[in-house]
Amino acid sequence: MNHVHVVQVKNTSSVMVNSPKHIQVAVGVITQNKRFFVCRRLAHQHQGNKWEFPGGKVDGDETAQQALSRELFEEIGIQAIECEALTTINFSYPDKKVSLHVYIVSNFTGQPYGAEGQEAMWVSFDELTKLDFPAANVGIIDVLRARNK
Repeated sequence: MNHVHVVQVKNTSSVMVNSPKHIQVAVGVITQNKRFFVCRRLAHQHQGNKWEFPGGKVDGDETAQQALSRELFEEIGIQAIECEALTTINFSYPDKKVSLHVYIVSNFTGQPYGAEGQEAMWVSFDELTKLDFPAANVGIIDVLRARNK
């Protein structure tokens, strides 16, 4: 069943295109009361058992914002009401390149949880900096640190 979510975005972008070795990813930094919601990747996934901000691959002719809305609903059970573009990070792993299109999501409905069976939790910024994230995600934390100084 397809779910349609209306997401208000302060910075729009065009349709994303994936290639076999270059993956476009929409990432949501879910924040509430100066805390951040993070999930632990399942062991069998690329970068398994590492923590991450929720999100996922941009499919077909989706924009990053459409993918973000879909992924947040599927992965953590929330509907984003408003999101703000934070940054785009291009990163190369040995086996693939990823472009992370990162958004701050501070207005949403529902209570986030690990809807796909993954471990998930709210953390402070200090706790966030101590978690083991995939290398591509470290840049997100750096942008958040600079933004919150």
